[in-house]
Amino acid sequence: MSNAINQSLAQTEISVPHRVASILLALLLGACAKPEPAPPVAAPQPEPKLPPVIIAPAVPKAKKSGPIPTRPLNVKADCIFRDEAGYSGSMKLAIERARVRSFEASINVPRRGNCSFDLKDFRQTRDLPNVELNHLRDRCIVRVWEQGERVTVAFQQCQKMCSGSAWEGLWPILTDTRDGTCA
Repeated sequence: MSNAINQSLAQTEISVPHRVASILLALLLGACAKPEPAPPVAAPQPEPKLPPVIIAPAVPKAKKSGPIPTRPLNVKADCIFRDEAGYSGSMKLAIERARVRSFEASINVPRRGNCSFDLKDFRQTRDLPNVELNHLRDRCIVRVWEQGERVTVAFQQCQKMCSGSAWEGLWPILTDTRDGTCA
């Protein structure tokens, strides 16, 4: 048995130096080896150049038109109008300091009929901010108001003032205050 122990010790002595040598050799070879190249690092990119900011000179803002001033309406018109579709008519209108002095209108609506208005059939119920005429025996209302250089004469619920179905195609009459023309 002592032989077996001696052999085992001899193998252990040989194998320990062998193992140490193997480890040293591995370390030595590892130190001599070239390292793997590191992944490429992106070079810092220069910041993109933005176009220069140009500051435009201040442009004055357009004035917003304010409310139409409340003032007594003054208008005089004696006009005849006609459009390319055959819609035609005439109007006489005189308003002084928001009081209606005369009003007569006759409108022909093609293929529908005619509408007629006369001041004697109306009474004035309002003068400011717009003029309003109410029919004496009907629901018909005629309103007159100013918008800049134009005066609008509009009709509401005036079926009985019209023949046929003309009231369905009845449009407001626009009058130019500078020359009394209308459309």
